Amino acid sequence: MAWWQWGDASAPHLAVCVHGLARQGRDFDTLARALVARAGAPVRVVCPDVVGRGRSDWLKDPMGYQVPTYAADMLALLAQLQQQAPIGALDWVGTSMGGLIGLVLAGQPDLPKPVPLRRLVLNDVGPVIQWSALQRIGQYLGQVGHFESVQQAADALWAVSTSFGPHTPQQWLALSQAMLRPDPKGGFTLHYDPAIVVPFRTVTPESAPAGEAVLWQLYDAATCETLLLRGAVSDLLSIDAARAMTLRGPKARLVEFDGVGHAPTLVAQDQIDAVASFILKA
Repeated sequence: MAWWQWGDASAPHLAVCVHGLARQGRDFDTLARALVARAGAPVRVVCPDVVGRGRSDWLKDPMGYQVPTYAADMLALLAQLQQQAPIGALDWVGTSMGGLIGLVLAGQPDLPKPVPLRRLVLNDVGPVIQWSALQRIGQYLGQVGHFESVQQAADALWAVSTSFGPHTPQQWLALSQAMLRPDPKGGFTLHYDPAIVVPFRTVTPESAPAGEAVLWQLYDAATCETLLLRGAVSDLLSIDAARAMTLRGPKARLVEFDGVGHAPTLVAQDQIDAVASFILKA
């Protein structure tokens, strides 16, 4: 598993930022730089490429592309980071899938973590995921395409990502560059293993409630301070589900961003401010 590191490699304060389903760790470049620049004390920011994405290896068995595998990988990563420099405070920023991985770690205190999670940022995700959003994502997931240039790829990615909200051309190009890998035939293709769609397609409207029940159990068992971010027009995290999360379990503090759907990219200044003030507060 590849991972990207920012800040002081020996800092006891570790913030782990984990991306969404078809994204990769470089999504957090802007946020990581801001956290390092604003921190009053040394901080280490680690942004992994979840297996099958970015620079990480691909799995032989595509059914391994599920949250339990990813959570086990993160425990291994945390153990390695602990060996390199002892972890004193552990915070987690998870966008969509990355938030669900964070829930697994936060909601099971007996897992072999170096220290318990202190603060958890759930970016536009919770125990209840709207079926219509899964259907929308399923329309493009697994189609890695072929592009003659980075700009052509950025334009194609924007066509399925307008729900991320307003971005300048420069911001979107920066977010898109790490989404590509060279195609042996020339040009570029998307960075991930197309087989990540295999387990995704096994989810049905009938099976989804069982998954929700497990996620609510994890959420209700979490004791870390929790910040819930929501795109105000998100089709994945409903406002009703978000409000329920403010009333039970860790009773998340909810912050919404106007004009944004699923999911905030944490590049806009108000989004960075929300995360940085939560992670870096005394």
